[in-house]
Amino acid sequence: MATPVTNIQAVYQDVLANYLISMARTVESSVEIALDALLRPNLEAANTLASKVFLVEPRINEMEILIDNHAVRMLRTGLLDDEEIRRVVATQKIANDLERIGDLAVNISVRVISLAGMSVTEMPRDLEPMSGAVRGMLGRSLGALIFRNVVLASEVLESDDVVDRYRDRIFEYLLAGMTAEPSQVAPHMQFVLATRYLERIADHSTNIAEDIIFWVRGLDVRHGRARLTVDEVNYPEKRA
Repeated sequence: MATPVTNIQAVYQDVLANYLISMARTVESSVEIALDALLRPNLEAANTLASKVFLVEPRINEMEILIDNHAVRMLRTGLLDDEEIRRVVATQKIANDLERIGDLAVNISVRVISLAGMSVTEMPRDLEPMSGAVRGMLGRSLGALIFRNVVLASEVLESDDVVDRYRDRIFEYLLAGMTAEPSQVAPHMQFVLATRYLERIADHSTNIAEDIIFWVRGLDVRHGRARLTVDEVNYPEKRA
């Protein structure tokens, strides 16, 4: 039979989870708006879309502070078991990564607004598939968070190299364009920065996936440590 203290701890855990999921959905929406703006051929409309992202950033910052404060209150009770402690610690780290992703959505929007005032002859050909790959990583990492799904989390880890390859190809394309057509140096630099921000969103999505594996399985897979396949994460008894 659950004691009053156990019931209170369960409520605290539910509140913490709800805060984090709400923050995750807000951040994902902000990224979607920023990427839609970046990929829109109508830069005037893109400017309007990008401006919406700035209105969301203060809310994301407040959510991070709220989660941190709630997590500290839970840790102070001294009543959490090992899995609950991992969950609280992972939640704080995930909230920090989400806040940084929100900042990167703002940075992309700034680049879009800069591009709106420039003469852009052509977007990098790999920008749209790179954006799609980043959206996929972020979506899977947040799905892993909501459903505590280590399969989705491990798939995020396996996708990071794809984004890096897109980044390299786009950089080579932009560098060649700046050399061939000096008038495109300014807009191409904006695309270089936007591509870098996309890469960083992918990196933070990877961090979130690693923290979910730590929370659910108690495995530390950061920095390539014990990098696991999907099967190994799902069926730890298969590891030698």
